Amino acid sequence: MTDRDEARLVDAVDKRLFIDGKWVDATDGRTSDVLDPATGATLCAVADAAPQDGRAALNAAVAAQPAFAAMAPRERADILTRAFALLHERVDDLALLMTLEMGKPLAESRGEIAYAAEFFRHFAEEAVRIDGGYQTAPAGGARFLVARQPVGPCLLITPWNFPMAMGTRKLGPAIAAGCTSVIKPAPQTPLSMLALMDILAEAGLPAGAVNCISTTEAGAVLEPMIRSGLARKLSFTGSTQVGRILLEQCAEKVLRTSMELGGNAPFLVFSDADLDEAVEGAMAAKMRNMGEACTAANRIYVQSSIIDEFGRRLAARMAELPVGRGTEDGVRVGPLIDDAALRKVQTLVADAVERGATVLTGGSAPGGPGFFYPPTVLTGVARDAQMSDQEIFGPVAPLSAFDTEEEAVAAANDTEFGLVSYVFTNDLRRALRVAEALETGMVGLNQGVVSNPAAPFGGMKSSGLGREGGSVGIDEFLETKYIGIKMS
Repeated sequence: MTDRDEARLVDAVDKRLFIDGKWVDATDGRTSDVLDPATGATLCAVADAAPQDGRAALNAAVAAQPAFAAMAPRERADILTRAFALLHERVDDLALLMTLEMGKPLAESRGEIAYAAEFFRHFAEEAVRIDGGYQTAPAGGARFLVARQPVGPCLLITPWNFPMAMGTRKLGPAIAAGCTSVIKPAPQTPLSMLALMDILAEAGLPAGAVNCISTTEAGAVLEPMIRSGLARKLSFTGSTQVGRILLEQCAEKVLRTSMELGGNAPFLVFSDADLDEAVEGAMAAKMRNMGEACTAANRIYVQSSIIDEFGRRLAARMAELPVGRGTEDGVRVGPLIDDAALRKVQTLVADAVERGATVLTGGSAPGGPGFFYPPTVLTGVARDAQMSDQEIFGPVAPLSAFDTEEEAVAAANDTEFGLVSYVFTNDLRRALRVAEALETGMVGLNQGVVSNPAAPFGGMKSSGLGREGGSVGIDEFLETKYIGIKMS
């Protein structure tokens, strides 16, 4: 596809705010630029919402809530099913759009569109299975009815690293449960979510059921929406630092919250593991999305007897990965999202090397246009290195040695975060012991990818509250109501 074709694709996306089923300009015509991270050049400008635009979107969701909650579950399921089909029909255009605004290779973008669509299919099936209960009171003389009803209007905040899937992971259960919403995509990657609004409208979603506002002033726009009390739930995916601020704001009106926050994933490789399988798992856990994922392996602990061989094999695999613009054939590693992300990775690597780490491959940015950093493997990373406490969010694999199982578990749990961990071993008893001892909401046993729309996704400790996906994902958008009936 030529630059002209890419420009036509970007031009075809409506870049205004989507409020009450209509595309509208932001107050005073405010806009913000979206950059191509592979070049640093401006792709386009999109509407930049002001606080009054956020309030208009929330008012639309509030007004639409009663009718949407009363819609038959099958109708809501059918909307999600149609949207699932449309995402697959338009996968090529949507994938290219994502690559242009976010940077990941086209193959990964196509994979994300398919992954995003699965949330709509999964929650279409959950929409018609929302249940309740009926029982006789233990003492007799009364009956208990238990009903589950929509929480109400929701605020949904999504990150830039998975600009379509993180949206459908929230919108799927909200729509299935009968909750209206206002969704705010990250300012770096609004185009994917704006394109999804047209798909939902075409699928038959009523006006006001989903509203989309992009803004560079998230705090100023969202805080009054949260404090208004008109929304009844907030679902956020992003940093723990921002999550804490949002929780404080939600406390005033006691909003229901779902928080998928930061991670610092440990990846444990024991000496009895299949090394080929472990290296393959490390590649998946580290290099998905160029390492820009909360589930990325951030601390790789390898038993001392095999760390040299594991490091050699991993470095060889990483060094083979072609780096370049995600639209180019064969590219496996695209750019980081922006200059700040690149500088952070450079700082973390420099700090680790200064503290004694050895670079096995990579280790320095190539320079030139775009925000590229090469796949990098470090060994001998000290426990006090900055990258041991911070999410790297880049294609850097830090290796550290351990001797005993107890040492490995202690190191893995020595963090405030608890999203996901990975364990590679062929000893079944050890696998179960370690999985139970790890303080994370998810564990990958001999696999480097845990995300699945049919499984509950979420963390412990400072990695968040609640779960997304799986059969429990819709529970976050439902209230439980008990009705007591006197029979005598």
